[in-house]
Formats: sequence, structure tokens, C-alpha cells
Amino acid sequence: MEFKEITLEDKGWVRQLLSYENNMAAEYNFTVLYIWRDIMNSSISRYKDLFLLRFFPKGADSPFYLFPAGRGEEKDYREAMELYMEDAHSQGYPLRMASVQKYQLEMLQGFFPDKFMWEPARSSFDYIYSAEDLTFLRGKKFQNKRNFASRFRRQEGWRYEAIDEQNLPECARMSIKWCAKYGCGKNPSMESESCSVKNAIKNFFELELQGGLLRLNGTVVAFTIAEKTNSDTLLVHIEKAYADIPGAYPAIANEFLRNTIVEDEVSGKLSVAYINREDDAGDEGLREAKMQYHPLFLLEKYTVKEK
Repeated sequence: MEFKEITLEDKGWVRQLLSYENNMAAEYNFTVLYIWRDIMNSSISRYKDLFLLRFFPKGADSPFYLFPAGRGEEKDYREAMELYMEDAHSQGYPLRMASVQKYQLEMLQGFFPDKFMWEPARSSFDYIYSAEDLTFLRGKKFQNKRNFASRFRRQEGWRYEAIDEQNLPECARMSIKWCAKYGCGKNPSMESESCSVKNAIKNFFELELQGGLLRLNGTVVAFTIAEKTNSDTLLVHIEKAYADIPGAYPAIANEFLRNTIVEDEVSGKLSVAYINREDDAGDEGLREAKMQYHPLFLLEKYTVKEK
């Protein structure tokens, strides 16, 4: 089995295989894999109709693999796992897998009883929300978010715009300023995330992304980038706002959804049922902020290692 670096030319076949799985996890999204490819040192392969991923992030002591995704019989998945083990062993490592979901873990146990050990990877859990909740912010539990968003909207000179060719460069400039303002040079994790944002903006149209921004007196003060990642889920890749502008964060999150996924304002029909706002990377402040939006559930993931 040969692995290769990820390129934009791989978008078609990778998305096709991932569409068979219809997995809402962030790791099963081509954009995520592409914009983080250099940071995660990722490479990809294909076995029959299964997508395979190997990555060796900086600081790790061995490579990791993603559970195969696509379509096939059970034996195809088992054979793909055997290829993973051969590849890891050829490099002198036991097989290690990241972001393994519960149903995948059950498959793995069925294929290879007593061969693997695992533990929850809490910092990798995706936060899954009701699209209706985040679009309309109804009820007492969202009163605080409504109030903050309204506080931003009460300011004179604010405006929402969909991201297009004309205003995309302004988002790039705001991202650089945001990074400098909040400490990219002192925070390696923030530096890596900034690199992924740059990749997303640079390839915004090639990756067929959607986005929106907020202006205040003509200046971009917040923006977000997302895409529909499977049949019923919108995946939010990026959300940036100046924290010292009250309400900018909840306002950009809400304005984007109201302008993007509402198909019928009268009936309230939406184009998706769920919003995936990705993980918290173990950051306690980010974890608290994501919990304040009251997720429907956390998509649990496990780190698995060969005994």
C-alpha cells in the first residue's frame, strides 16, 4: 500500500468515498484534511472503495491512522486494517489510530479480539448542535446568546455580507490581525490553527466553501467559514471575531446560519439538521464557550493502540 500527499486534485475521489460513509465527524471531511495536511503531516491512500489516512503530527512518537471510510463488505474493512498494521509495522511501530468512533471500535473488536486497547480522546470530541437551536436561539437557555447578538446589532454601522471574491482578502487580513492580537507568536496551537485558516482562505473557492462576515463602520470585525459536510450536517471550520467587540461572536454565528441554511422563512425550513462546530482541542476556555451553546451531544472518539 502506497500513501501520497493530499492535493486539490484528490478532492473528487476523496469526497466521493467519504459521501458513502455519510459520517458527520470533522476528520471525514476533505477540507479539514487538506487545510491541516502540512501541520498533521498527512498522507492518503485508497483500498477498493475505502479512503485511508496516515498522519504523523509534530511531537508524536509514532504515526496515527484514521479508521477506513467508504463502502464495502466487512472483509474489505478488515483487509484495510491489516494493510494499516503492515504499514505501521514496516516502520517499526505498533498500529495507533485516532478519532475512532464507538461503532468503529466495535468493528475493530470484532475483527481482532483482544488485539487493541483504547481510551477516550475528550479533546477530540466534536460538538454537535441542533441547526434549529443555533439559527433561531429560542427559549430561556439561549437568552444570553440572544442578548449578546442583539447588543452587537444595536450598534450603528454594522452589516452582514456573504463572503465573495471581493471581500475574501479582507477576511485574510483580519485573520492576520486577529492572530497577532491574541498571541499567535506565543501559542503553538494557535499558530497551527492560523496556518489552517490561511489555507482555507487561499483555497476558498476551490474547496467550494461558504462564509459570511460582519462589518462595523466598514471594517471587518468577524467572519466564519463552513460547508455542508454530509447529507444533514453543516461543518463550521472557522469562526473569528474580535472578543473586545461585545456580541461579535454570537452575532456572526447566528447571522451566517440565518443567511445560509434557512430555506423558507415562513415555515422555518432549514437545509441541514445539525451543526458540527468541531472539537475544543483541550482548551478549557473554548470548551466552556462551546458548552454555552448547549450541544445536542458530543461525538465521542477514542485513541486506539495495538497491544
